[in-house]
Amino acid sequence: MSEPVSSWITMDQLKIGLYVYLDLKWFEHPFAFNNFKIKDEEQIKIIRSLGLKKCRYDPARSDLKPPPLQAQSRTEMETPQTALPTEHPALAAKRALIEKIKVQREASARIETAFVDTAKTIHGIEKNLLANPAQTVEQAGRLVDQIADSILSAPELAIHMMGDKMGGEELYFHSLNVTMLSLIMARDIKLPQEAIRSLGMGALFHDVGRREIPSAILMKMEPLTQAERKFYELHCQYGVEIGQGLKFPPLTLAIIRDHHELFDGSGYPQKLKGEAINVLARIVAIANHYDEMCNPLNIVNALTPHEALSTMFAKQRAKFDPKLLQVFVRCLGVYPPGTIVQLSNGMIGMVATINTSKPMKPMVVVYDADIPKDDAILVDMEVEADVNIAKAIRPAQLPKEIYNYLSPRKRVSYFFDAGTPDKDGFKK
Repeated sequence: MSEPVSSWITMDQLKIGLYVYLDLKWFEHPFAFNNFKIKDEEQIKIIRSLGLKKCRYDPARSDLKPPPLQAQSRTEMETPQTALPTEHPALAAKRALIEKIKVQREASARIETAFVDTAKTIHGIEKNLLANPAQTVEQAGRLVDQIADSILSAPELAIHMMGDKMGGEELYFHSLNVTMLSLIMARDIKLPQEAIRSLGMGALFHDVGRREIPSAILMKMEPLTQAERKFYELHCQYGVEIGQGLKFPPLTLAIIRDHHELFDGSGYPQKLKGEAINVLARIVAIANHYDEMCNPLNIVNALTPHEALSTMFAKQRAKFDPKLLQVFVRCLGVYPPGTIVQLSNGMIGMVATINTSKPMKPMVVVYDADIPKDDAILVDMEVEADVNIAKAIRPAQLPKEIYNYLSPRKRVSYFFDAGTPDKDGFKK
């Protein structure tokens, strides 16, 4: 991205409406960005307190021209810059923000570890399910209770996007994603406590019947033939049979059987329609379909989180319970974690974390060539009232340097802050 043409102005020439660039390091000034349009006299006062003798402005993005340069100001431009001895209160607030970002980065690293540990737990559950059914189902119930308690008890639930290199447990991410997203929806609609365990177990084991489907079908990159499709659809029936053997309750079995049923009657295996589909299965159907669109077997076909959500809402709306689909959009936000966005000030970033109580105000990692990738700016859109998300961008549209900086995820997984898990995947 080429930098806009800019000109130099002195501090005396600062006016509301000028789009300025501060040639300082991000932590040396109190603003969220190094470039912005001046909106009030307070910002001018702050800029003048930074010790600069001059700054750049962009004529094309400014609302007016700066006043003529005075002779005294011309002399000041040639004088070496010296910082003021006292720190402006806004800059002190910025330093506090930097510390907050540091804590957030540490929390993200801990949460990614918790995510991997939970995926490893699911791996063990899958592996031992039939060999040691009673103990394994009990372990699965503990895991579901842990996730549900964490999600339901948190005053504000922050959903974090995970990285790509997650310890080799990728095969178990789908079950974890579907379980977590389903329980987040349950939290939003205040699902009765007695239904939470059934929902969590059904979401966790919704694809248990796939173990009876040949891997040649499960791993096939090309479209399935009609016969292969019919065989694949039997995984719902096989799952119910396995679940009955494991003594799953009726509501959990209904999810396993009906998670591919669609609200318009176009699903399978029974082509149920509308409210004939159990509400828990309707919840899992939404979470399952979304995750399959974001994380298909052939990664070339993957949609970005924003595209997947937009497709479901705009083109596939009839296939899902309309009220629950609105809940899902409300929980993930229009720009879910992992979405590449352009901000209203032209900056490019990636949505890293959303707060489900304020889904339109996510935390965004912002590209800035002057800041090392490992120290990238994290902007809280709730705090920056003058900047908003203008649009979503496909990762492929990014210049190479921005793509490498933001590192868009090839596979999208989400988790939440639930404390530190022990080696078995449970919170200490």
